[in-house]
Amino acid sequence: MAEREGLTATPTPDRGKPWRSLTDRFGRTITYVRLSVTDRCDLRCRYCMAERMEFLPRQDLLTLEELAELADALIARGVRRIRLTGGEPLVRRGIVGLVEAIGQHIGNGLDELTMTTNATQLATVARDLHRYGIRRLNISLDSLDHERFRAITRRGDLDQVLAGIAAAQDAGLAVKINMVALKALNEDEIGTMCQRRSKSRPFGGVKPGHRVTCRGEWREGVARGPLPPALV
Repeated sequence: MAEREGLTATPTPDRGKPWRSLTDRFGRTITYVRLSVTDRCDLRCRYCMAERMEFLPRQDLLTLEELAELADALIARGVRRIRLTGGEPLVRRGIVGLVEAIGQHIGNGLDELTMTTNATQLATVARDLHRYGIRRLNISLDSLDHERFRAITRRGDLDQVLAGIAAAQDAGLAVKINMVALKALNEDEIGTMCQRRSKSRPFGGVKPGHRVTCRGEWREGVARGPLPPALV
C-alpha cells in the first residue's frame, strides 16, 4: 500500500539507531499523513457513495491497536501532523481511545492531530476529542436546508449535524466547514454558507464538484429555500 501511494518506507533501523524520515519518489519529506480508520459511513452522499454499499470485512481492517502502532511508526519517521478520516471516523467503535493513544505524542514528535467528520456523531464525543489533543475539525456540510441536506446525503439529519458543530465549538474546537458545490443541487447556497461565517474567505469561480471552504466563526442559522428540480 505504501509503495502504491508513492511512499518509500525505510526498513526498521537497528535498535539504538535513529529512525529515518519518510520521503516520496521526488525526494520530498513527508510530514503530514491522512489516516483512514474505516471505510464505513452513516451517510450516503450522492457524490461519495452508492446507496447500497459493500464494505470491507471487519477482519480486513487494521485494529485500533494496529492503527496506534502505525501512527507511532509514522511519528518516529518524522510525520508531524496526522488527520483521522474515514469513511466517517466517528462511526468506528473505540475511536476516542485511538485519539487518546495518538494524542499522547502531541508535543513529543507530533505537532497536531485533527479529524475530518460529517458531525453526525460529534455531539457526544466533542469534549473527549478536545481532552485528548484535537484542537480543530474539518466538517463536511453541503446544505443548510433540511430537505435538501437529506436529499444530498440520502439519510442525514441536519439538526444532528448542527448540534455536533455547536458541541464542538462549546468544547473549544475550531471548526472549518467543507462544502462540495454541486450544480443544480446546492450551488445557490455557496454565498449563504459563507455568510454564516463571520470572516468569509473570498474565492473565485467554483466548478461543479469542487470543494468550497469558508473560514471564520460559525454562525447559527439555517438557510431556507425551495428544493432544486434535480432533487424533486
